[in-house]
Amino acid sequence: MEVLERVVTRNSDVQVYNCDYAEGANFFMGEWNGYECAGDLNIPHRHNGYSIDILIKGRITQIIDFKKYEMEAPALMLMEPNQVHQHEMDPDAELINLYFTNDFLVPEMQGVVSCWRCVFSSGMIPLNQEQLEEVLSYADLIRKEYNGDKLRKDAIIRNLLNAFVIACGRISEPSGNWMNAESSQYNMARQFKMLVDQHFHEKAQVSDYAEMLYVSPGHLNDTVKALLGRNAKFIIDEKRIMEAKRLLYWGEHSIKQIAAQLNFEDDAYFNRFFKKHSGFTPASFQKSIREKYN
Repeated sequence: MEVLERVVTRNSDVQVYNCDYAEGANFFMGEWNGYECAGDLNIPHRHNGYSIDILIKGRITQIIDFKKYEMEAPALMLMEPNQVHQHEMDPDAELINLYFTNDFLVPEMQGVVSCWRCVFSSGMIPLNQEQLEEVLSYADLIRKEYNGDKLRKDAIIRNLLNAFVIACGRISEPSGNWMNAESSQYNMARQFKMLVDQHFHEKAQVSDYAEMLYVSPGHLNDTVKALLGRNAKFIIDEKRIMEAKRLLYWGEHSIKQIAAQLNFEDDAYFNRFFKKHSGFTPASFQKSIREKYN
């Protein structure tokens, strides 16, 4: 599993860091300190995969999709694909980073966690000493396998990572609501979420996704709400609003261009939709959010 160089591309004026590896493994593990993160990682960017950071020393400040987090070690930081963020680490800060794509982990997670993506919505989680030792024990096992050259290392890393994600979920939400669900329901909710991630630019109705999943819109809504706590339309709209906010803050696009990019009929409809879901017009949101963080 030889590491290839990080590829940086452009997406809506925000750099996308794609950590791609030989033979399609799509997994990376490394250690960073404040000095090493002083360059490109301070620039607003997003990843095409999931990341888990264990902050073991020092302090870090992160802005993740318009929320500012300041965290001191020990802490756990969880991030989903496409979340726009930037880091600012103290020079003496140290962290362990695990990065993986959706395809790397999914086969082992199916049927185990009903909403493993929900684990990554937790953001920044402070750890006590016992929790730190727990996550480091998993990290140590994964590191040994990652740095070795034994047979079936990818399969072992996947299974260790599977256990690690469950452990992270147990820390972030001890109630365990994200755990096992009936398999067919889980599969439908998982497929729906993946389809929304792929098609939200051009498909905005629950019926669009129900058709792709060969179910009725009502059944899809009920299933998604039972597992994720929000109905299907809310999740579609939430995805579109978040991308609009990202473009308004990070990009240099007109309101009309953003409306067209997200497939709204016109910029007037986009204005009404955005205000309904955020409480702001696109222009007032852009002004206030840039004043807040710039």
